[in-house]
Amino acid sequence: MIELPEAVVLAEQIEETLSGKRVVDVVVNQSPHKLVWFSDDGAEYVKMLENHVIDKATSYGGIVEVVLGNTTLAISDGINIRYLLRHEKLPSKHQLLLRFDDESVLVFYAQMYGGILCAEDRAIDNPYYQLAKVKPSPLSAAFDLDYFMEMAACDQQQKKSLKGLLATEQSIPGLGNGVLQDILFNAKLHPKRKVNTLSIGEKERLFHSIKTTLLEMVSMGGRNSEKDLYGDVCGYQTKLSSKTVKQPCSLCGGVIVKAAYMGGSIYYCETCQKI
Repeated sequence: MIELPEAVVLAEQIEETLSGKRVVDVVVNQSPHKLVWFSDDGAEYVKMLENHVIDKATSYGGIVEVVLGNTTLAISDGINIRYLLRHEKLPSKHQLLLRFDDESVLVFYAQMYGGILCAEDRAIDNPYYQLAKVKPSPLSAAFDLDYFMEMAACDQQQKKSLKGLLATEQSIPGLGNGVLQDILFNAKLHPKRKVNTLSIGEKERLFHSIKTTLLEMVSMGGRNSEKDLYGDVCGYQTKLSSKTVKQPCSLCGGVIVKAAYMGGSIYYCETCQKI
């Protein structure tokens, strides 16, 4: 699933590769998917996108925003985005396809679920999108130690686990269960550890891990559990993920453990990340 690092990378790749390309054909919902959401029934997408030129792309949390004149596309975390040249094979199923004047295509299709939202004048009415636009990115200077300490000190956060603090309720848009694992590993903190048990030093360590781990993931082109705009596996080698479970911990040699927690999986080293 796309999270903050992959959204940053995808937006950069789209802007670098597709800026100036004109959309000449639009195919909407060729393969209906009950867990893919559109701004309406999709009928207006052709009118809003056809004959428009891609101007720029950016990311907000785990959302990739593509601007074409006065039209905005906002793609959420469960949607794969691929750019294909005219001789490359299209995926068998897709929910949106944009064909450009050079016959290359930008295609969007669901991994599990997600949103392909489109509106004119950036009037996308979606709470996750709106929240991601106003909250500071952990890659920005605005997300500083004071901001994080205030967020963690909130009464409603105190009884939460660290997974609950960081990866639920859009506390930090784009920081999900995927990137959470390496952040906590680098901070030597257990995902089930309660916020109200952390010392000041541990909170500071967690803050710095958020900043440095996400920056490393972005600089390496996203996590190796995901693919980029061209379908290539991203370059950051995850320390804790389905790819490393039962392997030796890179720090102590202990075994990486997988457990079910809060509706998903967590990974940790029992020695380095004591609860």
